[in-house]
Amino acid sequence: MSVTGINGTTAAASGLGGSRASIAENFETFLTLLTTQLKNQNPLDPLDTNQFTSQLVQFTSVEQQLKTNEFLEAMVMSTTTGNNGQAVSYIGRTVTASGVRSELAGGSANWSFYAEKAADVTVTIRDAQGNAVHTHRGNVAQGESVYRWDGMGSDGKARPDGTYSISIDARDADGKLVSVSTQMQGVVTGVDFSGTEPVLLIGNARVNLSSVSSVKATQTASGG
Repeated sequence: MSVTGINGTTAAASGLGGSRASIAENFETFLTLLTTQLKNQNPLDPLDTNQFTSQLVQFTSVEQQLKTNEFLEAMVMSTTTGNNGQAVSYIGRTVTASGVRSELAGGSANWSFYAEKAADVTVTIRDAQGNAVHTHRGNVAQGESVYRWDGMGSDGKARPDGTYSISIDARDADGKLVSVSTQMQGVVTGVDFSGTEPVLLIGNARVNLSSVSSVKATQTASGG
């Protein structure tokens, strides 16, 4: 877990506590001076109570603002802790997230995609350098589908484990393009907390927690 993030939160809390202590000390000093002046005021020339009242209102307003800031900070910390805990619980599970990259591991890489209507598709898989290593033609029905790749290239050679990307060209019976939204699937192996949002590690791929659309128990998938 990022030490920087923890220190930043601690420093904010410390600064808030210091401000509160300073306000409290100044408020006590103000009350002491007010009491002393009231005791020693000239009856023929009384002090202007409106000024004291105005300062008292200002002190109260600042104190309430500090309490509000403290409450909001507690809410943020609670949300962050909840997100971190949720991200850790994904380790070892198979997640589906928006994106075109997936991790080939153990001879299996999976992508989920959604076609707006039935279409003929041409699937192209590329390696990390952008080289096309596998092409497949077929057809899909309207709705969600899953493409499973067994790691075999179009040349009949097995490809090494690593990150691969997919592109899908889909066309209807009239040859018109069909919109396809692509997602990736993979097993979470770790979590990176160094940024503002937890990032799930799937091999060499990195997936923001907010982009995850589903989580399920990991099962051994056969290539296809």
